[in-house]
Amino acid sequence: LVKLAGDSSKPGKAFADSLTNDALSELKQPIWVRIASFRKPAWIGAAAAVLVIGLLLMVPQFTKDKSAKDKIAKFAKDMDETAAGMKLEGEAEIPPVAKGPEKIAARLVAEKAIPQSPPFAPASAIELVTLPRRDKVQLTIYNSADLTLVRERRNLTLKKGWNWLQFMWANTLIDPTSLSLEPLAQADKIDIQQLVFPARLKDIGRWLIRSETEGQVPFEVTYFTSGLSWRAFYMGTLSTDEQKMKLAGYVRITNKSGENYENAQTRLIVGKVHQLDKIAELARRRYPYNSPQDRRDIKSDRSVSSVEKYFYEADSVAVGDKLERMGIKEIKKEGLSEYFLYTIEGTETIPNKWGKRLMSFEAEDIAVKSLYKYDRQRWGTETVRYIAFANDKKHNLGETPIPNGNVQIYSQADEQGYLSYIGGMSVKYIPVNEEVELNLGSARLVSVEPVLMNFKTDNYVFDNKNNVAGWDEIRSWKVEVTNTRNLPVEVEITRGFGTAYWTLQMNDGQDVPYEKHDATHARFKAKVKPRSKRTFTYTVTTYHGRREEQANQ
Repeated sequence: LVKLAGDSSKPGKAFADSLTNDALSELKQPIWVRIASFRKPAWIGAAAAVLVIGLLLMVPQFTKDKSAKDKIAKFAKDMDETAAGMKLEGEAEIPPVAKGPEKIAARLVAEKAIPQSPPFAPASAIELVTLPRRDKVQLTIYNSADLTLVRERRNLTLKKGWNWLQFMWANTLIDPTSLSLEPLAQADKIDIQQLVFPARLKDIGRWLIRSETEGQVPFEVTYFTSGLSWRAFYMGTLSTDEQKMKLAGYVRITNKSGENYENAQTRLIVGKVHQLDKIAELARRRYPYNSPQDRRDIKSDRSVSSVEKYFYEADSVAVGDKLERMGIKEIKKEGLSEYFLYTIEGTETIPNKWGKRLMSFEAEDIAVKSLYKYDRQRWGTETVRYIAFANDKKHNLGETPIPNGNVQIYSQADEQGYLSYIGGMSVKYIPVNEEVELNLGSARLVSVEPVLMNFKTDNYVFDNKNNVAGWDEIRSWKVEVTNTRNLPVEVEITRGFGTAYWTLQMNDGQDVPYEKHDATHARFKAKVKPRSKRTFTYTVTTYHGRREEQANQ
C-alpha cells in the first residue's frame, strides 16, 4: 500500500492516499466491546478492511474500463445499503465501510475467469460432484427384448468453472455406452464436454461439465439397462349361463437389474424392438468399449452406442373411467407406430429382485360364445372346449390391443359366488377388432363318437389293359353327440376324407348343417340340449384314379 501510494506514476496514487487517510482515521475511533449476535455480526468493519487491502492492487485495471467502473459503482451502492441496514442490538446503525466513488474498488469481488483448458480427470473422489438421490425416475420396459430405457431427474450442485460428475454402475446391468446427461435448466450456461472412463477404474464414468453458473441445477440422466421385464396375464369369470364374461387384465413387473427404482413412473411397450446387441452383454464388459489392450477383434469394438433408440410422438387413446371409480390405477394406452405404449398411473417402487403385480384393465359383461370342437386328426377322440369373443366395442373392449399373456378362465360354481377353474392357455397379441378363441382344454362332459356304418366301392374305370384305373369309395357314418351338462352346447365337428375329390349327402330328416371347411374337410355344427344326446348320419363318396377327372367334370 505504501509503495503504491509513493509512486506518482501510478494512476491509483491519489486514490491510495485518500483511502489510507480514511483507514487511519477510522483506526483512531474508540472500540466498543460487547457480545454480538452471530446473526448480526459486529465485525463488518474488519471484513471491509480486508476487502480494501486485498482489492486495492486491482484498481488501475478497473479504472481503464468504463464498463468495469459501472459495475464498481453498482457494487459500492449495494454494499452501502447493506451495511447501513445492519445494526447491533440496542445500538445505532453501522456506517458504510467506505464512501465516495473513488473508493468503490474496495467493495468489489473480482470474478474469476474460467480456464479455457479443461482439467485432467481426477483419479480419486476429490474435486468430484456427487450424484444425489433421484428426484424423479421413469422406466420404459420392452417386453419383446431384455431392454429398459431409464430416465432419471437429479438436482446437481455445480460450482462455477469445471466440474467432474462421477457415475457408477457396479453390480448392475446398465449399458455404459448408452449414458446421456442433459441439463433441464440454464442449458445456455452449461456445457457437457465429455464422458470419460478412467483407466483401472471399473464400472465408473465421469462427465466433464463446464458451468458458467453455480448452485443447484436439474439434470436428466438417461441410459439403457437389462434385467427389468414385464408380462401380462388375465383372469376371466363366466356368468352362470356362460353367455357373458368378466375379464381382468394384470401386469407383473420383475426387477433383476441390480438397481432399486423408487417411486418410478412405469411405461410398458408392446411390439418388437430392433436391437443389435444385448444390453446384458454390454453391461458385463470389463471396459465400456472393450479393453484398450485387446486388439484381437477390432471390428467388434464399437465407439458409440450399439442400441438404436426409437422415440415416437404418441396420440392419446381415451380410457374408460371405470377404473377411477373403483380406485384402481389407470393405465394409459398410446399408439406408437407399430408399437403400443402402456403408461401406469402414478408411481411404483420396484426394488431389486422383487416382482410387483399391477392391474391393467377390467371389463364387464363381455359377450362370449362357448364352443366345443371335435377333430380326430388334431386331438384324437377328445372333445376340446373353447371360449370365443372379439376385442371390439361391441364386446365392451376394443380400446387397445391385448398384449401376449396367459389367460385363466373360471366359472361360478354356485349362487354364493364360489368359483371353479375351467382351463387356460397362452394368447398372442390381439389387435383391436379381432376375434379370439381360447382353448380351455379337454371337455369331460361333452363327447363325440363317429361310427362307420357301411363301406363299399363302385363305378370302376378300366384302362386299355383291362386294369382298374379308377373307382369310388362310399362310406356311411353315424355321429353321436352326448351332452351331460346342465346347459345347452354347440359342437363343431370336423371330418377329413383324405382327398380333395369328394361329395357328401346328409340322410333324410337331418337338420345338422355342414360346410366345406377346406379342400379335404367338411365341418358340421350340432346343437345339443342339456343332458341329452343327438345323432346324425351322412354318406360321403370319395373319387380315386381316373374318377377324379370325371368328378371334376
